[in-house]
Amino acid sequence: MKEELGRWNNGRGIDLEGWTSCMGSYPLAVGYLTVFWPEFVEHNGYILRKGFSEQSLRGFESQSGATRKSVEWVMNHLHIVDIHCGDRDALTEDKVVVLGRALKEIYQAKLAWQFPNSPCIVELYEPEAGGEILDYEISFWQARHESVSA
Repeated sequence: MKEELGRWNNGRGIDLEGWTSCMGSYPLAVGYLTVFWPEFVEHNGYILRKGFSEQSLRGFESQSGATRKSVEWVMNHLHIVDIHCGDRDALTEDKVVVLGRALKEIYQAKLAWQFPNSPCIVELYEPEAGGEILDYEISFWQARHESVSA
């Protein structure tokens, strides 16, 4: 980002907030809320992102070895690269790490605020050095599902 921001204003650069105000749009800002402040719902003992598929939920529950943790994890996971599927050429490891770590903090705060009696574990999977950028993903599950079967 530093290089990109430095090209603005005839090479004098621009800060990230100023760049966002020049490059963004209100419709895009509203759309980002689904990623950066998602709606969560309780459903049959799960905490899930609003708009989930009941069919997918039942499918994951019926898989061999499924646990409430594994089902909640897969239903709530997000690959960071999927935030902008049409802009993958611009995605670098430093950007995916910044986004992923911020999302982890956001999800932790929102889940703790919205579900104070159902603590959740938020995980950002960061592959080993040299791993695939596609492998960066975030998800969460309720702590009480750590050892409970489906």
